[in-house]
Amino acid sequence: MIHRISIMKVEIRTLLLTLVALTVGLVAEAQSRVKYTTEEYIARWNKTAVEHQEKYGIPASITLAQGILESNNGNGRLAVEANNHFGIKCKKDWTGPSISHDDDAVGECFRKYHSAEESFEDHANYIDTQPRYDSLFRHSETDYVAWARGLKAAGYATDPQYAEKLIRIIEENKLYIYDRGGDALEERVAEVERVEREVRSEKPEVQPTNNEVVDVDNYTVTVNPHHGYAVQMVNGVEYVVPKAGDTYEKIASLFDVPVKKLYKFNDVAVGAALGEGDRVFLQRKQTRYVGSELYHTASAGENLRAVAQWYGVRVAKLATLNRLPSDATLHEGQHIKLR
Repeated sequence: MIHRISIMKVEIRTLLLTLVALTVGLVAEAQSRVKYTTEEYIARWNKTAVEHQEKYGIPASITLAQGILESNNGNGRLAVEANNHFGIKCKKDWTGPSISHDDDAVGECFRKYHSAEESFEDHANYIDTQPRYDSLFRHSETDYVAWARGLKAAGYATDPQYAEKLIRIIEENKLYIYDRGGDALEERVAEVERVEREVRSEKPEVQPTNNEVVDVDNYTVTVNPHHGYAVQMVNGVEYVVPKAGDTYEKIASLFDVPVKKLYKFNDVAVGAALGEGDRVFLQRKQTRYVGSELYHTASAGENLRAVAQWYGVRVAKLATLNRLPSDATLHEGQHIKLR
């Protein structure tokens, strides 16, 4: 009997040791699986970054570089435990789940997502809707240097080397190929060397006037009112009134504005036709009206976009302010808040 009990003890001990070994092995295997390389991260997320460039106008190279840097290729604690790939903190308007993480201070509140895809979408929406990033959209989608410096200047990160780190990641991994237009990514990859030369030579030389020194990176080109158009301004945003037969494509070409951006600036879908007397904004509209009027009184048949175009305000912001859908048709005499 005693001999049998001893055998059972040995068997139990052996079983426990086996279970411990298996557990350690599984944990080690799981840990090794989550250690993604930069190449793997790019391969996983480049399509999403390109899609967001098409939708929001944020260079794909910037999205990828920020994800690589902020999440350590998806291996950082925020990425693993909270699906947060861009280090976005909660801020006062965040109502979703959160995670506590030490950053600039101990135990700061960071956003937590149900999936990494949700983090990428929130990042794009965050850049797209925060007023402090508005100036970034004046840059070309291929000017990753201006975007990187603009993100740092707007306060996205406190690291003084943040812009340089993004630029280095983009150039070391040739992420700028994802910023280029075209149908096939394979064609863009094949032209990497040519693209690199183009990207570096795209920034125009600006001649200073009145003996003033011009900072090229912060220089804003005044729209040239040639071609018979009078460039006007409302709410600090420049626009033109189209002529008969004009299209968004034609105006984009005349004023050297990417046509996708022109559609976005004017809150219309790609391929939309111009209406008679419509305003075509050449820059991104403001998030609020800065004039003296508090309300707009709607005319019969007027819609919310028409109001947005008249005051130089984004239609989505007016919709939120007035708790209306963006495509709302207004009734005569209806008061629309402007700020």
